[in-house]
Amino acid sequence: MSPNSKGVEILSIGTELLLGNIVNTNAQWISERLSQLGLNHFRQSTVGDNYDRIINAIQEISKRSNLLITTGGLGPTPDDLTTEAIAKSFNVPLFERKHLWDEIKQKLSNSKLQDNSSSLRKQCFFPNNAQIINNPRGTAPGMIWEPIKGFTILTFPGVPSEMKTMWEETAFEFIKNKFSDSYSFFSNTLKFSGIGESSVAEKINDLLNLKNPTVAPYANLGEVKLRITARAKSELEAKNIIKPVKEKLKKKFSKFIFGEDHDTLPSVLIKELAKRNETIVFAESCTGGLLSSSITSISGASKVFQGSIVSYSNELKNSLLNISEEKLTKCGAVSEEVCEAMAINVKEKLRSDWAIAISGIAGPNGGSQDKPVGLVYISITGPNNHITNIKKIFNSTRNRIEIQTLSVNVCLNSLRLILLSKSK
Repeated sequence: MSPNSKGVEILSIGTELLLGNIVNTNAQWISERLSQLGLNHFRQSTVGDNYDRIINAIQEISKRSNLLITTGGLGPTPDDLTTEAIAKSFNVPLFERKHLWDEIKQKLSNSKLQDNSSSLRKQCFFPNNAQIINNPRGTAPGMIWEPIKGFTILTFPGVPSEMKTMWEETAFEFIKNKFSDSYSFFSNTLKFSGIGESSVAEKINDLLNLKNPTVAPYANLGEVKLRITARAKSELEAKNIIKPVKEKLKKKFSKFIFGEDHDTLPSVLIKELAKRNETIVFAESCTGGLLSSSITSISGASKVFQGSIVSYSNELKNSLLNISEEKLTKCGAVSEEVCEAMAINVKEKLRSDWAIAISGIAGPNGGSQDKPVGLVYISITGPNNHITNIKKIFNSTRNRIEIQTLSVNVCLNSLRLILLSKSK
């Protein structure tokens, strides 16, 4: 598609999307495939199962885009209106493709046909000159249709597995041959921890104005990402375009970059500990097992993770981790002294090279003036028995889950930095 073309749009159809009953993963998936084809994807829209609104949306899109991809509304039920609405948008009648009815009958049992033959049959009607997109995994075919010169529509069911199969088997080659100019987009994402999105952006103003590659920051809870995207004819060419920018970023943010693309803090730590042939255990209080879960969610965790003790109550801190009642009473469960003892004792009890302990007040209740909601203590001890103590006070506007998640992030990133310092 040439730089002067009007681009591609995605129209998602379904009232369930507007109500929030279903997350629109189809649009995300299609967007990624369009980028791989190097196509200019400018807009996404969502409309409910309403005949007039679908028509209005299609007519508007036809005036500003070259290619429209729709998902949803191709099934047999009364609210599946997409094909009819598209035809009406251009005042074109629908005609039955009898071979499609034969295919549907082969796919379904006789009992289903007896009850739903009339509604199922509506899936066989298309504009006369439309090309059918076969649906190997369902009964609702899609179509490729050019109702007016310079504007093409591709329709897909809303069921993700059906849509993806139809895309791979039919749509990909069609779009590539008709709309792609042999250029594609390739991206490489750098992941940061321990620094905010605004701080990253302030330091890379010059890079944010680049045209090829482009650099875009975005953030998740406790994590910042920089996506570097190059437009090129091959992946190798794209990597060469991305390389100098990537090297500049790694030099500028060496302490904060923990990985790329599909890396996570847990996966990076597992890899590093496995390389060192070292093991780790946890003693958790306020995170209630979330720290352990973050590690065990990664395949290969068993190479390094021995186990954990989730000692939420003071009684279990005393009985399982040997924290004295005197220390618990004097210092409180949420204190540097107790957290440090938790780390030392769990490391000894579970016989591991490394241990992380965490105790805090995740809220929304339980805070005081001296120990507010969001106060978290973390202690890390390793093979030399040196203790690293960390005190964090997260903003009290954070909810309970956010404080727990951010606490886990600090635990993992703090250990990453300790390991990084030891490898130098």
